[in-house]
Amino acid sequence: MSAAHALLGLLEPAPAYGYTLKRQYDERFAHTKPLAYGQVYASLARFERQGWAEVVDVEAGDGPDRKRYRITGEGVTVLDAWVYEPQPPGVFAASTLFARVSVALMSDRDAGQVLDLQRASHLRRMRELTRARDGALPLEDMALTYELAHLDADLRWIEEAAARLAAVRAQPPRPATVQDAPRGAR
Repeated sequence: MSAAHALLGLLEPAPAYGYTLKRQYDERFAHTKPLAYGQVYASLARFERQGWAEVVDVEAGDGPDRKRYRITGEGVTVLDAWVYEPQPPGVFAASTLFARVSVALMSDRDAGQVLDLQRASHLRRMRELTRARDGALPLEDMALTYELAHLDADLRWIEEAAARLAAVRAQPPRPATVQDAPRGAR
């Protein structure tokens, strides 16, 4: 997810200060990893440079001036384009889990243990999310359901990968070709 675009979306309903946007972002989107203040303020400065947001007022205080921002018409146009542009399906193919299992297989580490540990971690997280759904507001429930669906898909892959480990291990290594050699070795 583009944190910057989500921040721009949070700015759309009403002008807001950076700390307000950070709090809203963390409540809605960052269930496990809060957004850094620096990222919020860097995004706001970039929005201003790009004409996507503008400062509506500045409040002087003991520390740095507090700026309140609002989205511009151009910012709304950018936000519309981002919201309606489909996410490329291949995004999920770049999984670190697949990379870990592959490295384990290539290095004679126990890929089964990698899958077992990941399965246990996924199941723990799924139980947490299922408990969190009790009494959740509709928008929060949608977010929890989304994460559960992805964890469930990962879990199905984990089970399928575990069932194929013996076949993968038995597969003979692919012979090296000239194309595989580093450029300097050709």
